[in-house]
Amino acid sequence: MTTPSPDDIAGNALLTRLKDDDLKRLTPHMVVLDLKAGDVLQHAGDTVTDTWFPCGSALAAFRIWIEDVNKGIEVALVGREGAVGGIVSNGNVPAYATSEVRAGGRFLRVKISTLERAKLESIALRHWFSRYSDCLIAQIFQTAACNATHNMVQRTAKWLLAATARTDGCEFEMTQEQLAEMLGVGRTFVTRIVSRLREEGLIATRRGRFIVKDEAALRARSCGCATAIRDHFDAVLHGIYPAE
Repeated sequence: MTTPSPDDIAGNALLTRLKDDDLKRLTPHMVVLDLKAGDVLQHAGDTVTDTWFPCGSALAAFRIWIEDVNKGIEVALVGREGAVGGIVSNGNVPAYATSEVRAGGRFLRVKISTLERAKLESIALRHWFSRYSDCLIAQIFQTAACNATHNMVQRTAKWLLAATARTDGCEFEMTQEQLAEMLGVGRTFVTRIVSRLREEGLIATRRGRFIVKDEAALRARSCGCATAIRDHFDAVLHGIYPAE
């Protein structure tokens, strides 16, 4: 564990857009961790003690466990545009969802107690994280609407595009089992959809990775939910959502 360098800070758009005075309130208290896919940032029910900032191509996801079907469902994907854990909460509160690393990479961690002190000192910092919280909630709302409305091919294309937007290029770390969890369906069902998209030349796969070969065609197969989220991010926090 080390303190972040300027390059580390530059890897997260939410931090990059902070004013220097606000950034100085946080960076001395941050630690750098290189995490791998599957590492858990927080378990549902645990007291939230840390805030995590994914950098570069690192991805984290929120997962809700549905007891009666014994299945985890992804509800939001967070990359370099955002943060996970304790963004607007005050005091000790339990996590509602499990947060885990989806694509390995660098994460910056700061204690919530430090973030809360900084927000008390700076109304600009407090407003900035409140705005990000609004964008994260909008993403969860849109995911709920998407799951109720769109077919599996559209939803698969949406998640693949969401992952691509947050990585440096067209290739990212994700297994078909993880994609099935994101979609809330069985692995066999996802395998059929992935095979179909691969045969059409939209994507390629190799062990534990997806490669988007024709982003325009994949976007045409997707629903409009990814675009709706990007537009909301742009309206509320202009410039932090990854460009296409």
